[in-house]
Amino acid sequence: MDPLPAAAVGAAAGVEADKEANPQAAGLTVEEVKACLSLHPEILDEYVYESASLERIEKWLKGKNNKSEDLPTPQAVEPQATVQQAPAPSQMQMPQGNPLLLSHSLQELLARDTVQVEFILEKRSLFLKHMEYKVSSQRFKSSVYRQYDDFVVFQEMLLHKFPYRMVPALPPKRMLGAHRVFIEGRRRALKRFVNLVARHPLFSEDVVLKLFLSFSGSDVQNKLKESAQCVVDEFMNCKLATRAKDFLPADIQAEFAISRELIWNIYNSFHKLQDSAERIALRAVDNAADLLIFGKELSAIGSDTTPLPSWASLNSSTWGSLKQALKGLSVEFMLLANKAAQQGKQESDMLEKLNLFLDLLQSYKDLCERHEKVMLHTPRRALHKDSLLKRQMMSAAVQNREPESVEPLESCIVEEENVIQTMQLRKYFSLYCLHQETQLIHIYLPHTSRILRAFVNSQIQRHKEMSKAWNNLRSKLSCLFADHTAP
Repeated sequence: MDPLPAAAVGAAAGVEADKEANPQAAGLTVEEVKACLSLHPEILDEYVYESASLERIEKWLKGKNNKSEDLPTPQAVEPQATVQQAPAPSQMQMPQGNPLLLSHSLQELLARDTVQVEFILEKRSLFLKHMEYKVSSQRFKSSVYRQYDDFVVFQEMLLHKFPYRMVPALPPKRMLGAHRVFIEGRRRALKRFVNLVARHPLFSEDVVLKLFLSFSGSDVQNKLKESAQCVVDEFMNCKLATRAKDFLPADIQAEFAISRELIWNIYNSFHKLQDSAERIALRAVDNAADLLIFGKELSAIGSDTTPLPSWASLNSSTWGSLKQALKGLSVEFMLLANKAAQQGKQESDMLEKLNLFLDLLQSYKDLCERHEKVMLHTPRRALHKDSLLKRQMMSAAVQNREPESVEPLESCIVEEENVIQTMQLRKYFSLYCLHQETQLIHIYLPHTSRILRAFVNSQIQRHKEMSKAWNNLRSKLSCLFADHTAP
């Protein structure tokens, strides 16, 4: 940079900002400096961007505003004032006092609704095919037909209205060559998804859920989108949004970190239990298949009509009795196979309870990731933009630009500070919601005892019924070679 412009910049900044002397500018008057800057305005911009700190700029702006008209005071957007359409969703059930605390029990949540999802048929068009499901709600006493894409739009509307809540994930869309195991697994996952939503304290009272479970028209996706088209998110609807910080514990960040670690550990452990439970259920199915093969082979032997050779004719009666007994035993093995298959179904039901709990924990993990991603990175971008605007404001003011050219910058600074303040309010509201969702996780923790009780009961019932069936089979073995019956 040339000596004269540098001296001019230093003198101008010193005179206009805080009167700090610049040795290089000792021989210049203020008028000379301003004349130089009027010919080289880009020099001042370069100086401000490279040398002036944000704190110094804010200090200078504050001093300048005290001498002239004050800038408009930034005001946070009042959430409730902006909503004129669609009533606010019902609040979570809260005890009198701190609205942050919930008073639900697990029984109350589970009793809100039970939704069945049944696979009906596979529809084919010229190029595509899709599954259709019958969705039945106990609460609304309704049965409607839905496709996978209807579930996708339903979830998108929930995320739009409740970005700070636990919206469960959907199973993946069907891939090419999907087999019956995948189709059944997805049906079960869709059932878990809609039941978690139907039992959530906020979602269960929202119009989107009622539309999804009870609207019987063919354009349910458009109805869902229309219901949320003019509706802002929960932050703008909640009367407590701007005061969320007042209800949060002082050590909310530490509490959140501890709770998250605990829930992470529970998730990891139960995920391993899920793997073990799936292997147990598969073994029960394999056992049923093996017993069925055993019975079929005994039946085949008992039904064999191959004649005995002449030299074995003396034992023909013995062989005939043996075949009849083996054929009778085949029926007993069929019964054993049927009981083993029923046991596999009971263990699958237990596995569904476990998967429901894991889906809930996964939705909490997803919520934590959204909280950290949006609430930590977005304010930084806004603060950076605000910093640039203030530097431009200082540069324009030092150059004595016309008021008409400065006013847009003032307006932009106020607008950006409003955005930053609203973001801060959203950050505290996000923590507020996260605290409540963490409470919901703890409300669901007793569900683990239901899972383990279902597992233990299924094993007891399995061994009891199988033991009875094996004892019945043993008593019928006496007809085989009665003279050599084993003790």
